[in-house]
Amino acid sequence: MTNSLKKKLIVAWKGWGYAIFIAVLIATSFKSAIADWNIVPTGSMKPTILEGDRIFVNKLAYDFKIPYTTWHISAWDNPARGDVVVFYSPADNTRLVKRVIGLPGDEIAMRDNTLFINGEPLQYEAHDRTAVKKSPEPYCIVEDLAGRKHPVMISPFHYSMRSFGAVTVPQGYYFMMGDNRDNSADSRYFGFVERDRIVGQATFIVASLDHHDKYQPRWERFFKKLP
Repeated sequence: MTNSLKKKLIVAWKGWGYAIFIAVLIATSFKSAIADWNIVPTGSMKPTILEGDRIFVNKLAYDFKIPYTTWHISAWDNPARGDVVVFYSPADNTRLVKRVIGLPGDEIAMRDNTLFINGEPLQYEAHDRTAVKKSPEPYCIVEDLAGRKHPVMISPFHYSMRSFGAVTVPQGYYFMMGDNRDNSADSRYFGFVERDRIVGQATFIVASLDHHDKYQPRWERFFKKLP
């Protein structure tokens, strides 16, 4: 191989290398700052989100961040009560998905799995148990959270913090809870979540694979909107 050919190959290789690097940078920047999907490994949001669901995360729902960071460049909205959001846990910095229960300034309390917001109890009604048919004990009820109805799971024989006294959410923070109320590590345990830790809003299920049945697709859950 002549020196001239070697130089051409090196130049070509560098060119392809730069192109691949730029393509990867663009793709990962898009996932970091604009939109992504999360694979949900646990049942803390059942029956709304099941293990094996792939949820779409809109990272532009509330603000725009510098890619690969949580630094906000611009903000145009804040999470609303009832939103399902992805955030970094204040306990160990892992990414979690939970529902926004308390906004800054809200007073939150719970008595025997009944939530109170600013002194007023939420309304609950019956729900079809078939949504959690693979769970042996739990049952579901529908919670009305500021006009946004969604199912929550109750597990009577599972140890959980079902009651706590009134706490006030500080400014710039939020109170998060999982829909699987008796099997969720949330603000009852790790406290309030700072606004800057919120990555984006989870809006629908992109795809779903059943962990209990050889990862078979759950077609009925594909592109299902989250309540």
